[in-house]
Amino acid sequence: MQDYFTSIGEKTFRADQVLQWVYHHRVTRFKDMTNLSKVLRESLDGTAVLEFPEVAAEQRSSDGTIKWQLSLPDGNQIETVFIPESERGTLCVSSQAGCALNCKFCATAQQGFSRNLSTSEIIGQVWLARQILQDKGLGVRPVTNIVLMGMGEPLLNYDAVVPALRLMLDDRSFGLSRRRVTLSTAGVVPAIDRLRLDCPVSLAVSLHAPDDELRTRLVPLNKKYPIAMLMDACRRYIDDDPRRRITFEYTMLDGVNDSSDQAVSLVRLLGDMPAKVNLIPYNHVEGLPFRCSHDAQIAAFQDVLATAGILCMTRKTRGSDISAACGQLVGNVMDRLRRGAGQLRVPSKGIS
Repeated sequence: MQDYFTSIGEKTFRADQVLQWVYHHRVTRFKDMTNLSKVLRESLDGTAVLEFPEVAAEQRSSDGTIKWQLSLPDGNQIETVFIPESERGTLCVSSQAGCALNCKFCATAQQGFSRNLSTSEIIGQVWLARQILQDKGLGVRPVTNIVLMGMGEPLLNYDAVVPALRLMLDDRSFGLSRRRVTLSTAGVVPAIDRLRLDCPVSLAVSLHAPDDELRTRLVPLNKKYPIAMLMDACRRYIDDDPRRRITFEYTMLDGVNDSSDQAVSLVRLLGDMPAKVNLIPYNHVEGLPFRCSHDAQIAAFQDVLATAGILCMTRKTRGSDISAACGQLVGNVMDRLRRGAGQLRVPSKGIS
C-alpha cells in the first residue's frame, strides 16, 4: 500500500491511515475517511475498491459454534468457522477453494480443488467475521485467535497466505501476537522452512500416523515429504526459541492409527522435540469408511503419551451438528481435479 500511494504521488503514511480506517474503524467507503483529502478520496473511488466475501448462509451449532458459507465472485463458496469459548474466540479460516492434497479422511479433499484464495479473500474472512460478531454484541474483540485450519493447504498458497498473516499480526490491522495465529499444514517441507524466516507464527502439523507406510496412505503428501524430513523441518522451525512448541494434530481413526503400539511409536518419533499433541476424535464424513476411535481407546492412547512426558490433549469436538468440525468443511467448489463432476458441488449436508 505504501508503494501504491507513492506511485500516485502521495506520502507513504497514507497507507497507515487507510489501514486504520478499514481495520480499526471498520469504514468501507473512501469518502468516509475524513483525514484524507477530498481529492485523494475521489481518486481512490475511481482506482481502488474495498471488497469483502458475501455471506451466503450462516449456521449455528447447539454448542455456540458459528459457520459461515461465503460466496466468492467466481462462483466458488468457502467456509469459515467461529468457535467461542469462555476466555477466547477462535476463528478457523480457509486458504483455498477446495484442497488438492486428497487426505483420505477429510471432507474438503473429497470436493476437489478449484483455486488459491487471494490475500484479500483470506483476510476478508477475518474482517467479515469480526464485523458480524461485533454487530451481534459479542464484544469489542470477539476474535482472539486465528487458525488457518479451514479449507485448503495454506503452504500451497504461500504468496497470498504470508501477507495475510502479516496483516493479522500488524498493529495497524488486527494486532494479534504470533502465538495467537496458527498455521496448520500437512507437511510442505520447503514452505515450512520459508515460513520460519518470513513470518514464524505458531505451527501445527497434521500428522495422523507415526510411520511412513500408514501416513502415506492417509496423507499422500507424505510420499514426497516423508516423516523424517518433516520432523527435521519442525525442529528447524523452533530451534531458535526453546520456549516454542510444534503442535501435532492426530485424528483418531478406529482400528487404523489408535493402538497402544502406535502411541509408543509416536512417542519415539517425537523424541525430545518440544511438542504438543492434539488428539482429534474423528468427525464423521458421509461416504468415507472411517469411524472415530472409542473413548476408552483415545484415553489409553493419550495416557501413553502423557506417561512419556508429552503434552497431550484430546480436542473437544465443536460444531459437528452443522458439519463445522475438523475435517468436515466442504463449501461449494468448482472442482478442477475431476474428483467429482468437475462443476459446482453441493455438500451432502446442505446449508439452511
